Amino acid sequence: PAAEGIVTDDEGGASEAETKGKGDASKEGLQGRRAKAGSGPKIDAEDDAQKHIGGDSFTGRNKNPEWLKTREDAYASVKSARSSELEKKVPVPISVTMPDGKVLESNKDGTKFEAWRTSPYDVAVVISQGLADSAVVARVTYSDVAPDYDPAEDGVGGGDVLMGEGEDEADEADGGASDAMKKPQLWDLTRPLVGSVSKLELLKFDDDHDSDAKTVFWHSSAHMLGEALEHLYGCRLTIGPPLAGGFYYDSYMGSKDAFREDDYKPIEAEVSKIAKKKQRFERMVVTKDEALSLFAGNPFKEQIIKTKIPDGTRTTVYKCGDLIDLCRGPHVVHTGKVKAFAATRHSATNWLGDTDNDSLQRMYGISFPDKKMLKVWKENQEKAKERDHRRIAAKQELIMFHDLSAGSAFWLPHGARIYNKLIDFIKSHYWKRGYDEVITPNVYNLDLWHKSGHAMHYKDAMFCFDVEGAEWAMKPMNCPGHCLMFAGQIRSYRDLPLRYADFGVLHRNELSGALSGLTRVRRFQQDDAHIFCREDQIEDEVKGALDFMKSVYTTFGMTYKLELSTRPKKALGEKALWDRAEAALARAMDAFAGKGGWRLNPGDGAFYGPKIDIKVMDAMERVHQCATVQLDFQLPIRFELQYNTGSKVKGEEFARPIIVHRAMLGSVERMFAVLCEHYGGKWPLWLSPRQVMLIPVHQEWFEYCETVRDRLHDEGFYVDVDLSKATFQKKVRNAQVAQYNFQLVVGKAEVENGTVNVRTRENAVEGEKKVDEMIEMLKQLRAEYK
Repeated sequence: PAAEGIVTDDEGGASEAETKGKGDASKEGLQGRRAKAGSGPKIDAEDDAQKHIGGDSFTGRNKNPEWLKTREDAYASVKSARSSELEKKVPVPISVTMPDGKVLESNKDGTKFEAWRTSPYDVAVVISQGLADSAVVARVTYSDVAPDYDPAEDGVGGGDVLMGEGEDEADEADGGASDAMKKPQLWDLTRPLVGSVSKLELLKFDDDHDSDAKTVFWHSSAHMLGEALEHLYGCRLTIGPPLAGGFYYDSYMGSKDAFREDDYKPIEAEVSKIAKKKQRFERMVVTKDEALSLFAGNPFKEQIIKTKIPDGTRTTVYKCGDLIDLCRGPHVVHTGKVKAFAATRHSATNWLGDTDNDSLQRMYGISFPDKKMLKVWKENQEKAKERDHRRIAAKQELIMFHDLSAGSAFWLPHGARIYNKLIDFIKSHYWKRGYDEVITPNVYNLDLWHKSGHAMHYKDAMFCFDVEGAEWAMKPMNCPGHCLMFAGQIRSYRDLPLRYADFGVLHRNELSGALSGLTRVRRFQQDDAHIFCREDQIEDEVKGALDFMKSVYTTFGMTYKLELSTRPKKALGEKALWDRAEAALARAMDAFAGKGGWRLNPGDGAFYGPKIDIKVMDAMERVHQCATVQLDFQLPIRFELQYNTGSKVKGEEFARPIIVHRAMLGSVERMFAVLCEHYGGKWPLWLSPRQVMLIPVHQEWFEYCETVRDRLHDEGFYVDVDLSKATFQKKVRNAQVAQYNFQLVVGKAEVENGTVNVRTRENAVEGEKKVDEMIEMLKQLRAEYK
């Protein structure tokens, strides 16, 4: 998305859902398309022959094919040349500074640290062998590099892109490659350092505040999976990236073969053998020609090399066992670090996510450094299946879908009750926190999206159509409309901040194969708001947004973590403004969470401004990115927004506002799904679509029950009466299974006493209560969001 980071974060984030959107398969094994014919990712090709490149590179399942040995021989030849280059490097003394500020310069035996010789693992051993062995990867920030270090020679210059490895473009700073080396970067534990280090971090798998170690661990596991697939079937590997929770590898198996469930155990057994061998991960730099030689016979790797690696540059490969793969890395020290592995599922997909390209087979996996972790993961997977929002929503008759409007939920009466309660909940906060609700159009002339920048970057994901010869589109986000509203009047510095909140219906033309319940949809609403403020108001507005977020997620019973994502390489706007804005965000986060209560995520901001990523954890400790707070410097420029500063100084009479994009729920649909699984369908009373069931023990008490129902209904509660012929025990059980929070049993005594006998959803009997007393209890629970 061009101008609103909420777009990405809200609808799935950079996770498996995003990967699916780029090229996963539907249940039938066919890659989905967007609703508009001809859109979606394409390869430039003149004919179908160029699109189908797999050919006879795979002719059938073949254990340990001969080309494995051929590739190893080619690797050995290149390695000899690289070793000769390394021998010419001049070791120079270096120092390494640890996160606590301690400076290390030598091993325990007094041997000085040297560039081209000393690795992060060597440094870790100085502190403790346990630390060295438990670390997964290092994060290195250089203060300087050796005089003879050349990033281009080392395969990290020139901006080469290894597609599918989950990496962005090489992140060179504005000042060139030497400055880029001074930014934090992940580094293999056993890869020699190339200069003095101003900060060396040793990352562990179980670090809750840092996912980089898990990403590297699962990336290495993907290589092990790829090695197993080559050994067992002779697959032609394509891409194998890590995901937010695991990894996969896509491979070519011709047009007729495919993975089956009975392949899982052999794959797991082969990966286990690979792990036991403790194969070391070796990094090697190769030229473009050397890479083509290494991967001769694999048309998919050849296409990556030919199209993604510029002539005259270098890239990197990694080797473990007899697997050699295009990869930027880094990786774990050896395969023995993976103690537990499981093949989890498989699907069909297509090369580059284009249905006109070769069909590929995808195998997903998960791995851990401890077998107990895999056991817990499997238990959580079973719980997740039971809590799947699609299963619960169908069972509780909350939503339905239909092929005639794929990706758009039909909210049944009980589902609409929850949906509306969530919106009312946010609206109650808006009233208290000084937001003004607005209503904006659903369709706009495409000129608006050209002005905002979305048309250039996001048009494929928009529903476009012709209106009287002009191109129009349904809105996928609200911010450009809010900019038009701001620009509709002359604004003064006294008017700011303006807080526009909008529950407008949004549409995004997601690929059909990416649609998944309520977590990936085409029609949705956000609790979307845009705050137009002065630069000096940023800190207070961000603190207010964070306090809003805390209140919301505390109500839901969920915890959260905060990350500040700062200026990326391709940022727009003056660096001085970025620096001031980032400092304001940091102060706001310090005030809100305390120093050390949040994590810095350097270079990961949106191109239009820094952002705060809010990651919330549900009852199963799964991470969701729903809420977000983002600054935007660019939309005010694009829409020429300004306010009167009150200054009499020439040239300073007007200034541009800053926009704060913020959402607490994200999309209401996605939050509904998250909460459904978080609560396991056991909705708290204030959100519950079925709050009270009245159960008469005999038909004589039907009329009394209906009178009580009417009283509760008048107080705003969702109440039903079971007038069926079922037995009393069956009625109670049915109400509990349907997740009514309370069952009010009525017999002769209750009618005579003007009471009800209260049971909870958990079958706890609370006894007889006066109807008025019961109503007050329910009202208090609702008021307290319980």
